[in-house]
Amino acid sequence: MRSLPLTLAARLLPVVLLAAAGVAMTTSDDSDAHTTPAGPSPQPSATATGSAAPRHTKPPTEACATLPASLIKELVPGAKAAGNELKSSDLSRRTGCNWHALDGFDYRWLDVAYDVRSVAATPSGGGSAVPGLGDNASVSEKTTDDGQGIREAVVTVHQDNATVTVTYNGGDFESHKAADADAIRKGAISAAKEAVAALDG
Repeated sequence: MRSLPLTLAARLLPVVLLAAAGVAMTTSDDSDAHTTPAGPSPQPSATATGSAAPRHTKPPTEACATLPASLIKELVPGAKAAGNELKSSDLSRRTGCNWHALDGFDYRWLDVAYDVRSVAATPSGGGSAVPGLGDNASVSEKTTDDGQGIREAVVTVHQDNATVTVTYNGGDFESHKAADADAIRKGAISAAKEAVAALDG
């Protein structure tokens, strides 16, 4: 067995820091960092005018159960399928879950956030379109490299009065390289498809 190039403490420190950063980014109760501000639909709709009830009355109660265990195992090797429920001050509107783990030196973070509003969500600009997902979906990607490369993809899906946001990122702590761009993008989209399907039970 080859010797580890890092001590255990040095190996786990980036995980703690990345996890803390991810939680801070995705669990704010009062921030809509992963959601789109409420507002009228760009086109007239029964929901926006109040003539019909919103399609979705609330987000999934158990957000950590919205993705199959097999998908969690594939996207976040080493993570517990149970996940970590995101804190929210209003569970009737916002719920979410995240999974993160270090498999050898390969780190992955995945989170799903739901936001259900009383009127149809307004699609926001930015990112490239993801056809066939919800009423409107886009994916944005970025890579950071501050001594440790991290690649991230964020998929934002609008379906009637609900917004689903999936964030997926990762990097290798041995090579310090960011995760493969195609794998991160496809993984985020796969998770988004499952998360959106869970809106309808």
